[in-house]
Amino acid sequence: MWRTRSRICLLEYKMERTWKGYSVRKGPNYAPKRKKVATDLTRENLQRGDWKELEFKEYNFNAKGPPAEAGHLHPLLKVKQQLKNIFLQMGFEEMPTNNFVESSFWNFDALFQPQQHPARDSHDTFFLEAPSTTRELPEDYVELVKCVHESGGYGSRGYMYDWKREEANKNLLRTHTTAVSTRMLYALAKQPFSPKRYFSIDRVFRNESVDRTHLAEFHQIEGLVCDQGLTLGDLIGVLNDFFSRLGMSKLRFKPAYNPYTEPSMEIFSYHEGLKKWVEIGNSGMFRPEMLLPMGFPEDVRVIAWGLSLERPTMILYGIDNIRDLFGHKVDLSLIKRNPICRLGIN
Repeated sequence: MWRTRSRICLLEYKMERTWKGYSVRKGPNYAPKRKKVATDLTRENLQRGDWKELEFKEYNFNAKGPPAEAGHLHPLLKVKQQLKNIFLQMGFEEMPTNNFVESSFWNFDALFQPQQHPARDSHDTFFLEAPSTTRELPEDYVELVKCVHESGGYGSRGYMYDWKREEANKNLLRTHTTAVSTRMLYALAKQPFSPKRYFSIDRVFRNESVDRTHLAEFHQIEGLVCDQGLTLGDLIGVLNDFFSRLGMSKLRFKPAYNPYTEPSMEIFSYHEGLKKWVEIGNSGMFRPEMLLPMGFPEDVRVIAWGLSLERPTMILYGIDNIRDLFGHKVDLSLIKRNPICRLGIN
């Protein structure tokens, strides 16, 4: 009975062990000191002649090299180029917008915007300290604009106030690219009339509080058509054509007010993702008080519209804070990894 128990205990504690042994011998490349292989053939190796004794590291053709550093386009530039292509396809000509500094005359007065308008206050506009005023204005045209503001004309009563030249001379950072449109239309009126289509996409500046939807500088898209006998129906047709090329086929228009357009309309588009109507721009027909002092024939009309570049870009790239798109707080990884922009071009 005792022997049986002892045998059982020995069987329970039996363990299997494995022993591994290694044999080390001198190989053909044995050396008492580790020899560093060369990775590059240098000029010094060739001059000394020791390249014959060098041992070079084998190349691994399957290994990936370091990523190449290259420039990247900002999402705003990608969307801007797509919009520019759409304008060019529609037969528009780009306006020169390289002057950020503009006079109050071209920015406000020539657009039949009164000098007491709130947009001309310092809390809405950046005025320059130096040079604070402009010295180059067409005097004959300035006099016509002054008369229209003070006493009206061309079927208008004007604003009936004392127009001041010193206000018109003040320099500022342009608040809209329509200042460029005014200059282009004035130059066009001095020539034998021919229909024109103009567009611009560039920066504008406004003294606004910075938040998730507003910046002190942003980009404005503007298009205009100058021809004889244009109507509000022509404006709606051009808008439908333009926005359909952006992939926005459902549009609505709401009456609005602008100092230099009459009639004026706000533009709304139905957003399939948000399931609601979203305001996307503003439009209208330039007033006779703006066009006729320039020298256009009475039957010439100008239809125009404008929208921001940032809003469609934020929608396309899923950005809900404008400061993450433009400004000093932009994450550089957004610039490097943003996808290709393809707007809904028909």
